[in-house]
Amino acid sequence: MELSVYNIKGEATGKTVELNDSVFGIEPNDHAIYLDVKQFLANGRQGTHKSKERSEITGSTRKLKKQKGTGGARCGDIKSPTMVGGGRIFGPKPRDYHFKLNKKVKSLARRSALAYKAQANAIIVVEDFAFETPKTKDFVAMTKGLQVADKKLVLVLADQNKNVYLSARNLEKTSVITVPELNTFKVLDAKCLVLTEGSVAAINNF
Repeated sequence: MELSVYNIKGEATGKTVELNDSVFGIEPNDHAIYLDVKQFLANGRQGTHKSKERSEITGSTRKLKKQKGTGGARCGDIKSPTMVGGGRIFGPKPRDYHFKLNKKVKSLARRSALAYKAQANAIIVVEDFAFETPKTKDFVAMTKGLQVADKKLVLVLADQNKNVYLSARNLEKTSVITVPELNTFKVLDAKCLVLTEGSVAAINNF
């Protein structure tokens, strides 16, 4: 697949880049995508949820009423899970949600997500650029020039660029990452993927 390269003003430069068919042109594997996104979300969970069970509640252990003869159900102490303020039955406990996923599955999922974006014509390539100083106004002007200002976008850089990152940090629908940080969830979560020429060269080797 061949795409035109634009400058930060949204003007065509006359240059083109070739997207590797082994990355952007494969048949997407939905199950691999599901597993990778599931792992990404699971690994982001703290797992610190906790509720108190019967043995952890502070309260009297006095029997509330006699066992028989009341015509009602038997009743123990005030900490019973059936009582208001009692312990919780089988409540959540701290746990680790991380799980292992093979590298080849993650790679297939990432390439599948990129292939979906390519099929949807949701990829824009810009020439490598840098800002002299961090300025959000410059970044917004670039998104308007590329006609993606109203879309949730991910800008993928070949290398770290502090000024570009700081310029986009306050924008709600914008994320700036480098090629090593590119993952299946970020690709699918964005409505538009903006790649620099340098990042395309690196992604073509996935």
